[in-house]
Amino acid sequence: MSRNEYESYAEREYQMDDMRGGMSVSYHAPPESNDGRDSMLYPNQNPYSPYGGDRQASTYPPEYGDDRAPSSVYPSAAPGDVPGDFDQMLNNGFMYQPPISPVSEAPGDSRELPVLQRAEIPGGTSLRRRNTRMVKLIKGSVLSADYPVPSAIKNALEPQYRDSGEDEFLKMRYTAATCDPNDFTIQKGYDLRPRMLNRHTELLIAITYYNEDKVLLARTLHGVMLNIRDIVRLKKSTFWGAGGPAWQKIVVCLVFDGISKADKEVLDVLATVGVYQEAALKQDVNGNKTVAHIFEYTTQLSITPNQQLVRPNAEDSQQNLPPVQLMFCLKQDNSKKINSHRWLFNAFGRILNPEVAILIDAGTKPGPRSLLGLWEAFYNDKQLGGACGEIHAMLGKGKKKLLNPIVAVQNFEYKISNILDKPLESAFGYVTVLPGAFSAYRFRAIMGRPLEQYFHGDHTLSKILGKKGIDGMNIFKKNMFLAEDRILCFELVAKSGQSWHLSYVKAAKGETDVPEGTVEFLNQRRRWLNGSFAASLYSLMHFGRIYKSSHSFIRMIFLHIQLIYNFLNVLFSWFALASYYLTTAIIMDLVGTPEILLAYHGWPFGDKVTPVFNTLMKYIYIIFIIIQFVLALGNRPKGSRHTYTASFIVFGISQLYILILSMYLVYRALSVPIEKQISFASGQDVLNSFFGGEGAAGVILIALITIYGLNFVASFLYLDPWHMFHSFPQYLVLMSTYINILMTFAFNNWHDVSWGTKGSDTVEALPSAHVVTDGANGPAVEEIEKEQVDIDTEFQNTVKRALSPFKEEEEIEKIDVDDSYKSFRTGLVVTWILTNMALIVGVTSDEFASLGVAKASTGRTPMYFRTLLYATALLSIVRFIGFLWFLGKSGIMCCFAKR
Repeated sequence: MSRNEYESYAEREYQMDDMRGGMSVSYHAPPESNDGRDSMLYPNQNPYSPYGGDRQASTYPPEYGDDRAPSSVYPSAAPGDVPGDFDQMLNNGFMYQPPISPVSEAPGDSRELPVLQRAEIPGGTSLRRRNTRMVKLIKGSVLSADYPVPSAIKNALEPQYRDSGEDEFLKMRYTAATCDPNDFTIQKGYDLRPRMLNRHTELLIAITYYNEDKVLLARTLHGVMLNIRDIVRLKKSTFWGAGGPAWQKIVVCLVFDGISKADKEVLDVLATVGVYQEAALKQDVNGNKTVAHIFEYTTQLSITPNQQLVRPNAEDSQQNLPPVQLMFCLKQDNSKKINSHRWLFNAFGRILNPEVAILIDAGTKPGPRSLLGLWEAFYNDKQLGGACGEIHAMLGKGKKKLLNPIVAVQNFEYKISNILDKPLESAFGYVTVLPGAFSAYRFRAIMGRPLEQYFHGDHTLSKILGKKGIDGMNIFKKNMFLAEDRILCFELVAKSGQSWHLSYVKAAKGETDVPEGTVEFLNQRRRWLNGSFAASLYSLMHFGRIYKSSHSFIRMIFLHIQLIYNFLNVLFSWFALASYYLTTAIIMDLVGTPEILLAYHGWPFGDKVTPVFNTLMKYIYIIFIIIQFVLALGNRPKGSRHTYTASFIVFGISQLYILILSMYLVYRALSVPIEKQISFASGQDVLNSFFGGEGAAGVILIALITIYGLNFVASFLYLDPWHMFHSFPQYLVLMSTYINILMTFAFNNWHDVSWGTKGSDTVEALPSAHVVTDGANGPAVEEIEKEQVDIDTEFQNTVKRALSPFKEEEEIEKIDVDDSYKSFRTGLVVTWILTNMALIVGVTSDEFASLGVAKASTGRTPMYFRTLLYATALLSIVRFIGFLWFLGKSGIMCCFAKR
């Protein structure tokens, strides 16, 4: 597909659902019926039938802090642990009920699966000889086939689903996509089960994955399933109770960024719930490389982060997980998160046509009823184009991770952003960033230019887009796409002819892991800071496009106010490095310099020591700033872990010292009676007291109220003040590191536009699918057809691996040769700079006179130059003596040399 074809295609496809300005919006309602499938699934009753009443009065399930709430839970089992009990679980369909099996159990072997008939296995490894089957290619090129799920999965389902005869419960569907996401269309032969079953998709929940472990994935996937149960169990909803069961309106899509990066245990987890079978993978179809492997299955199984298997319980069906339509897209190559979103929106979204798409990163755990809260925001606001929930840091059991100051700082940062920043931007109607880890978009709102601009950062589109793609961008635009979610937000609000706005949803909460070490923290913030800075400038420079939208006059006023607010934020961020140093130096001078006329003495070490100590602190501050530049320009953080840790400590100590001096400065200013510094006689006197005059009390009170007081007040009004006590102190101590270390590192690595992840071309060889016939039935592929006995045998080991206790692999630090060379170079350069600075300070500074080192710099400077001249003269004399010796030796040797 050429670039022109792509652009015309995007314009044609995306704009088909766009609406003209002022056009009324009707909500994307489900169909009135579902082709009679309700009577088949529920012959006696329909538990999802609608009830009258207000949606806001819907009955919700109890809070689920316990993973055992939804259904029966089978504990994790490592291979070799109570094998009899574990195999019995598999025998009985994960202990749901006695299975219905066509093959009787082998006598005398209670551990044998009932569906198995043991074959002779030489060496205990190979399986029986298998038959083959012919799979007809759709439209001559698309390989899509159904594969029976293991008996244990099928038998674990509730009878109403297992006995329905529907393939979605009995077979997993595999499609080998050999095309670009833009070409994944019905016209090309590709399709998805929900559309094939004529179902309306209201919610498309996407979980993007890179290389997270099985605990992180289970945390997200199980949390999503519990949220779906919340929606299904609504009893007074006028929407979810109409047009068929609620679970049929929800699709969960997992998009994995490359086979090579996928954790094998994570794939075992997906195989255990039924949505993955390794044997189905095809590397290519008749020579065309498979770009993405797509699996589909509707399951009632889940695995908790504690490796406990959750399956339906016949005794408590109300707590069972409902069927969940799972779709698993395993990309062949690592092509970054933005390409995963292109598969989601351009491929799957265009076929399913959902009303709302929710984006969640693997590792983010959605809180109770959070997905419902996001959806309700769209349902109740027809002009809402995008929304995000509250993301907070995962603090561990008993909040023990708060003992790590880096975690505490990030926890405070997240909390204040949710309390002050996001609500303000939501009031304006333009939230500058909807975090990709937990956000939602109205699908038809982002169609057209927003998605087109968003996907310009996809490397796989570079050949199609040409100069408009990532390869044709300058370094500024490439950095901008490190924060591509900010681009999508701006393009959505500025969409021509539309009046979409963005909002923050307090009721939706997500919990996510945060970096716990300096190296991980630096790499994450390098992407965030550079990307957000570039994207902020992009939104400022392209603000004029807002005038092409259809926003109301009031909204436009607020957007202009936000423009000024954002500009000031960018301006302050640019000069923050100098501002922090000037604040440090001025406070030290105000407190440490004796004022004889005002009877102020140097504090805290007295009139003589305090100025010297403060001078040393300033020099150390400057030295470590220089070290940050040297490290950022030449070293990888991983190779300078200890130096960065030391930098965090030094700047933390410096900031703590400044905080102590500031408190003393406040005490000294308020020691003078307030009535002498602040006058309330008239309005003009009040203004002069706070913004003019000689008294410092007014300025100090304003600073205390705005910097500290408002945070406390807002947190208490938000009914979430605890971070002000357990995280705010750490933030005060380390806040200078955000500029001195993080921003310095980010700006010095502006040229690095990578995500800190690297693709791998080494993947295990997969079988190919070759066309073997082209007769009357059309092209077909021959493949091995596994018997149920073999599927179940392989499944036993898969489940054992999936439920085995998670053992986190300790990353062994291997010092790269290049890192060691760079570390030596850094030490050499830093030593060279420091020793030269020490000489300059020692000669020129007057601060050491009070300690008796020298009377003044006016005495040390002539001494230094006198010493320098004598040393230079001595060296010159030595050089001249050497010259005379060489000249004499050469003359003498010339006389006696043989000719």
